[in-house]
Order: sequence, then C-alpha cells, then structure tokens
Amino acid sequence: MADVCTGHVRNLTITAEALGSEGFKRAYQTKYAFYAGSMANGISSDSMVIALGRAGYMGSFGSGGLSAKDVEQAVFRIKAALPAGPYLVNLLHTQNDPEHEEKLVAVFLRNAVRAIEASAFIDISPALIRYRAAGLHRDSGGGIRADNRIIAKVSREEVAEKFMSPPDPKVVSALLGKGLISAEQAECSLSVPVADDITAEADSGGHTDNRPLVSLLPMMIAFRDEIQRRFSYRQKIRVGAAGGIGTPLSAAGAFQMGADYIVTGSVNQSCIEAGTSDYVKQTLARVDMADAVMAPSADMFESGAKVQVIKKGTMYPMNAQKLYDLYTKYGSLDEIPEKDKQSLKTRIFRQDLDYIWGLVKEYFSAIDKSQIHRAEANAKHKMALIFRWYLGNSSRWAITDEKDRRMDMQIWCGQSMGAFNKWVKGTDLESPGNRTAAAVSDMIMRGAAAAMQENYSKLAGYFTQKEGLHDD
Repeated sequence: MADVCTGHVRNLTITAEALGSEGFKRAYQTKYAFYAGSMANGISSDSMVIALGRAGYMGSFGSGGLSAKDVEQAVFRIKAALPAGPYLVNLLHTQNDPEHEEKLVAVFLRNAVRAIEASAFIDISPALIRYRAAGLHRDSGGGIRADNRIIAKVSREEVAEKFMSPPDPKVVSALLGKGLISAEQAECSLSVPVADDITAEADSGGHTDNRPLVSLLPMMIAFRDEIQRRFSYRQKIRVGAAGGIGTPLSAAGAFQMGADYIVTGSVNQSCIEAGTSDYVKQTLARVDMADAVMAPSADMFESGAKVQVIKKGTMYPMNAQKLYDLYTKYGSLDEIPEKDKQSLKTRIFRQDLDYIWGLVKEYFSAIDKSQIHRAEANAKHKMALIFRWYLGNSSRWAITDEKDRRMDMQIWCGQSMGAFNKWVKGTDLESPGNRTAAAVSDMIMRGAAAAMQENYSKLAGYFTQKEGLHDD
C-alpha cells in the first residue's frame, strides 16, 4: 500500500489550474478556482475585473458606495469586454437604504448579470431573494436550474445558515404578489439555497471580525455538511476561503484545508488597475503586517463597528478613535470642552463645525431628508452626522489623492498586504508599477501549486523512509 501511495505521489503533477473545485470553475467559466474580491467605491474597478477575466481569472466589481447609474455603466464596460465572462458584481448590503439594493438588483436583472458577490449581509433582503429567484427554472428533466448565481461572503455561522438555507417563504410570497417573480420561480426557490457558494471571510481589510482562517474555514465546511444533510440539496454548496491570503503558502494552506476556491482582497489594491490613487498604491507597497490596525468605521459609527486600515502615513485611526470617544462621552457638540472643540476645528475638520453641518445638510437634503429632521431634534445624532462627514470623506480622499489630506486618508487593508510585500521583496513585483492584477494572481496560484507539489514530495519521502523503501 505504501509503495502504491509513494509511487502515486512521486508521479503527481500539481498545476494552478488543477487546484480547488472543478464545479466552481465550470459554474463561473473561469480557469482557476479563484476570484479577486470586491473593494468598495470602485477600488476593484471595471478595468481590474476585465484584466483578470482576460487572463482566465475572475474579479468582483466593487459597487459599494456607488450610484446605480455608475454601477450600470461599469456593467456595460465589463460585459462588452467579457461577453462570456468570467466576472462578478458586488452587492453590498445597505441596511438603512433597501431601495438602493433594489435599484442595483434591477440593474443586474436588466443587464443579465449572471453572478454576484453578496457581502455585509446580516439578514437576507428581499432584493437579494428576487435576484436569486428570477434566475430559477425547471430543466427538461424536472430539475432546478439557477441562472443567477450568488457567492456570499460571511464570517459568522448564523449568517452562513441563512445563505445555505432556502429563502423565507413569506418574502418569496410577497415578491410573487408584487409580480416581481413568476409562480414557477417562487416554487423553485423553496428547494434551493440562497447562495451557491459561501466564502468564509477571515481576518481581512475593511469590515472584519478578525477571525483566523485556520479556525473559520474548517468550521464553515463542517457546518455546510450539516446543512447539506438537512436539506438534501442535489448540488453541493461550495465553501471558499478569504482573508489573509496574500502569499502562495497561505493559498496552498487554504486549499489543503479543503477550500473549494480562494479569494484575494487587500493585495489587489496595490495593483495598477485598482481604482485608487498612485499615492495609496505606493503606500500599500511599503506596509508591514504590523501596520494594519482597527479603527471606527463611517457607515456604522454609532454602533462602534470598526474596520481594518493601515496606520502608516496617516492619522486616520487616531482621529477616528478620538471622534468616537467624544461621541460616546458627550450628548451634544455643546457639551464637548472648548479645548477639544478647537482641536476638532483645527486638526481634524479644518473648518468651523457649523460650516461642516451646512455641508452635511446639503448632502442629506439630496438623499435622505429624514436624517436632517432627526438631527435637528436630537443633538447627539447631529454630532454623529458631523463626525461621519470626516469618516466618510477620508476614504474618498485616499482614492482621489487629496494631497493636503494625506494624513487623514482611510485606507482599508488587512495583514495579507504586509505578508505579500515581504514575499515579493527583491522581485519585479516589489514595485507597484509592475503589479498587474493578473501577475499578482499568477504569483499566488502558481506558487500555491508549487508549494503543494513540494509538500507532496516531502510526503513521499516520509513514506519511503517509514517503510524502509529506497529510490534506485
């Protein structure tokens, strides 16, 4: 038996194309069990998605923070360049703006976007269920075909369960009643999971639960197996790995732990095609693992939610924490000591706070006037909106390279960026000017295959030594 085993391992050739799930590659028409995850505000740009698709990889366009019109224009460009794919478009959950989700899903359906990446969901929204159900139909054999595929990014078991289960029948019934899906689609939806694929998102840039992949991935695979038995689905839900994958060895580790596919994130932000400034790309190319820290987020500021960003070359983490500390300590701007208010005016906002309030009112007058009414009746909410002006603009300053705001830039990034920089030191990819998304993806996937080949060779040597065998 050992001889057969060692002979098999010696003759095994591992390639990047062979890694991961064949089903994943067939479903998304990609050469590799891999995709570049979305980064909001178009940082994972249409140019990046197109470049990856042409190289046989798949990318997810970062629609978060963009208007439905901007997303649709990006979809036009992607589809024109990749009419047969592969590509994804992200649907970022907007808890306080369900209408925006509905607009994006309408864009996806109108333009026959056949695969999306769902992220930041806590509950499954009606818009997401509509997208899923609208692509369901019976095939000639009576089985259910899903033309609209969903890859869900999750980090918690309770959220994973919602994506692995069929959608809520009440929501399906409501969609049917509104004429948004057909009776056949409604009936089919109750026998399939909301998502085809579940990405176990470990420690990553931006919003993250900082969970280690070595713990999260096995747990999610075991939970998938439990759900699979519960519902007896004809097709197996696939589980992928994301968060912390920035080197060939980390990618190889994910595949060897059982990942059906892997997802990269932070490392793509330093690539040529990323929709951010050259200054940010150059800064990212110099960060170490220790440069990633947690800081208050803009979109869920009041609840204390945090995002992972870099501290190198920016005061954003410190400034954001200062704002959150003041928010939790005081009930209004008037209660803040004069010394602290003067610091806010000169060091963080660089404007009188009344002027900033005028900008905030102008912004919300166009998108959500109820926020203004609420702030005028609640001084603490007014303080939160003013503080969020800084937090929200800080990420825009990074993308557009507002030179006088470089010390205030919010740059989302995980520790994988530092690991990647260490790995490519002394190579062509050390310079951000050489970092194309395809070259970075090639380095990770082909390096992972080489690492696994080496591991299997070591395994063969172990069995040879164990059984007293000799190589002649």
